[in-house]
Amino acid sequence: MTDPPPPSPAVTIAEPAPGARRCEWAASGGPLDIQYHDSEWGVPVHKDQALFEILTLEGAQAGLSWSIILKKRQGYRRAFASFDPDRVARFNRRSVQRLLRDAGIVRNRLKIESTIGNARVFLQVQEQLGSFDRYVWDFVDGEPVQNRWKSLRDLPVTTAISDAMSRDFKRRGFRFVGPTICYAFMQAAGLVNDHTTDCFRHAELAAASRSL
Repeated sequence: MTDPPPPSPAVTIAEPAPGARRCEWAASGGPLDIQYHDSEWGVPVHKDQALFEILTLEGAQAGLSWSIILKKRQGYRRAFASFDPDRVARFNRRSVQRLLRDAGIVRNRLKIESTIGNARVFLQVQEQLGSFDRYVWDFVDGEPVQNRWKSLRDLPVTTAISDAMSRDFKRRGFRFVGPTICYAFMQAAGLVNDHTTDCFRHAELAAASRSL
């Protein structure tokens, strides 16, 4: 087995200065959106359980707004065993019926069953490659892609990397992992820095990446 990946960079999260700008999607959102934007979105994630959470929530978002998923995030953590893939992989038909009655999550049978199936594939990746972290970060050669988008409308919804990730995820048996979901996963897990250049977080994350 190769050496484990380096720890996530120390990312300074300071209270923005008066007048500091945020990405448009966060600035127009509610308190949960702002908190998530300021403290999590785009920060490199290297813990497998956290990556499984992001993958699950991005799949749950399909057809919905991210604000809805943020409001249900604690419900998801409770319903899916704090996103422990080993425990979720052991869920059965009775678990599915229970989850379909749980108002704390998106009660969509396909999404629920895909999360359980994805947990099983997730464990296979860990067994084969050592960690899911090593697997997904190989798509960006181990370092966050530093983009320089000027506005929200400049951001792509897919890239060649997310296309490749989606194909490989599907080949392994993951579900709800189309190229758009994979790119959202990359943004959330910090594989790309997609804060717009006028956002105060863009420079902070870029500087943290350079310090590695």
